[in-house]
Amino acid sequence: MPKNKRMFKLAATLLSASLLFACTNETDKKTDTEQSTAATSDLVVAEQMTSLVNNVVTYTDEDEYTEWQDENPFEVELSGDSAEFASSAAIIFEDNVLTIKAGGTYVFTGNLDEGQIVVDSEDKKTVRLVLNGVEINSSENSAIYIKDAEKAVISLADGTENSISDSANYVMDDSSDDELDAAIFSKSDLTINGSGQLTVTGNYKDGIASKDELKVTGGNIQVTAVDDGLKGRDLVAIKTGAFVIEAGGDGIKSTNDEDATKGSIALEGGTFDITSGKDAIQAETDLVVTDGTYTILAGGGSPETIKEAGDAAPGTAVETEVVEEAESTKGLKAGGAIDVSGGIFIIDSLDDAVNSNSDITIAGGQWEIATGEDGVHADDSLVITNGEITVTRSYEGLEGNFITIDDGTIDVTATDDGINVSDGTTVTTGPPVEVDEADKVEIGEGGEPVMTINGGFITVDGLGDGLDANGSIVMTGGTVLVEGPTRTMDGSIDYDNGFDLTGGVIIAAGSTGMVQATSEETAQESVVMTFPEIQEAGTIVHLQDSEGTTIATYAPSREFSAIFISTPDLEIGSSYTLSSGGTSSAEETAGLYADGGYEGGTELVDFTITESVTWLNEDGITEASVENPGGGAGGGGGMPREAGALPPDMPEMDEETEQKVQEIRDQQMAGTITEEQAQEQLAELGIEMPTRPVQ
Repeated sequence: MPKNKRMFKLAATLLSASLLFACTNETDKKTDTEQSTAATSDLVVAEQMTSLVNNVVTYTDEDEYTEWQDENPFEVELSGDSAEFASSAAIIFEDNVLTIKAGGTYVFTGNLDEGQIVVDSEDKKTVRLVLNGVEINSSENSAIYIKDAEKAVISLADGTENSISDSANYVMDDSSDDELDAAIFSKSDLTINGSGQLTVTGNYKDGIASKDELKVTGGNIQVTAVDDGLKGRDLVAIKTGAFVIEAGGDGIKSTNDEDATKGSIALEGGTFDITSGKDAIQAETDLVVTDGTYTILAGGGSPETIKEAGDAAPGTAVETEVVEEAESTKGLKAGGAIDVSGGIFIIDSLDDAVNSNSDITIAGGQWEIATGEDGVHADDSLVITNGEITVTRSYEGLEGNFITIDDGTIDVTATDDGINVSDGTTVTTGPPVEVDEADKVEIGEGGEPVMTINGGFITVDGLGDGLDANGSIVMTGGTVLVEGPTRTMDGSIDYDNGFDLTGGVIIAAGSTGMVQATSEETAQESVVMTFPEIQEAGTIVHLQDSEGTTIATYAPSREFSAIFISTPDLEIGSSYTLSSGGTSSAEETAGLYADGGYEGGTELVDFTITESVTWLNEDGITEASVENPGGGAGGGGGMPREAGALPPDMPEMDEETEQKVQEIRDQQMAGTITEEQAQEQLAELGIEMPTRPVQ
């Protein structure tokens, strides 16, 4: 199926502009120049998003609510099984079906029991139905049926309450009408406007559906539907309004899968409370959101227990096929691009909270996400230029083939990888496969997955890999704090090809089993400390230079046995002291303390930096082991060579026991036994595995 790329091409322009004018979140105080730059960036984003919306939808004067009294309307009074109207009106009332045969404005009051309003216009004029306090209940099919019209408009009169419902079982007299499936159904473009209240009950399938475009520019709309709530084939566009949607299927949906220029959804404002059995908002092609408040519960919400990393046998590679899901229960979903510049999003979904089969650009908004799968997932590119994104529960937090973060505040909690770049074809668990130097490629070469971090304040809590690149990582700025795994089969930082670090602050704490540093030739210096035993959660690690100036003070919220630290303040030829424990009275954000206020810790090691990556243990500087599985393929090396293949926090044992323990761990690393089986065999030797169960 062809996917619409036109919106993402415009989004690329947005990205270029935002990169040009990007501002950081690393300080609360901004200079006049920085504030001006931020304002310019916001203006550029707004202009680009307006261009995206205009590329999808065009509103006319008829789409906006106007005073219908000025339009010489035809008044229609409904009363049970009868209707009163002027003889000059192009209306036929027969067998409790009121049929409108010409364009114009028709104002309805009263109630129609077991009846129907049909628009079958024989001219090329717009038909406007003003609901001025009506109740229409159909006993056979759709309650309002736009059969033929140049365009149809339903206006909700100010201060009125209107109720529309259809039958649970449709009776079709004409075979051409077998497509009817909604309480309000239109074969023509349909617009809903006004400020009155509309309650729609779709007992058969859908609530409100259009075979062409569906636009809403106002109204207080409540929809309860067996299947979909709001549905437009070619387009769903909403300017503003208040929506409460309870749908057994999708909440808001577009369906045109034959024309790549159609099937979009454009949301510019309004409040949305959507409870859906399937996707909350689902665009066949592109989805663009500029504002609005969205409270979403999809598929019953995130499960009580989310699957964790390592479900496959360790050391195995599982080839996966992309298959059409029988049921999708996502929050925001698009077959094409998703572009968001603002809004408030509270999403609780069984499946991905935000998902695109193409590209996603997030240029703003406040996000609170809980999901049983991925927080934000793009099959191709995920670009974040601004916004506040909090993923409270997920399997993987952010995932895409290419991920670029330029700015924003991002907090991710995941039971597997926190931030993951992958082409989606292979899932690998266990130790990374060593790649020969001659086989390595330049970062980004050949379309390999790349994670790029240029700015922002990013915190990651991952029970699998914290930052996971099935390709490469590039970091030029920003602040990244990683709470990595406690199990030995994952690492706080994991990459296959390279990690090029030229700016920013990154601290990653986790287990020693798969610990990686940056690539050997990277520009910014870094330090990796491995501890002889597991450090308790909340233990401060403090790094300062020989003058006593703080380089970093950080307290991981989970137990750890290794920590990676890199800041622009580290320099080759300079001396430093690393301490642990103690307290700090300085201001703390996500475990990272401001300068000053540290005291009472234990000095563990003094050292001088002589190369880009300095490996430490309590004995001083050690050496990374490229043979160790923790080194991966990136050239940054893994655990210190002196630590051996066993974690440094293993208890003391004699040579024979150590050999048996090593054999057990080798089997576990190779995937021939599970971690549970390894635990059992170690227990028989009287050895307790030093890694703790994840919390």
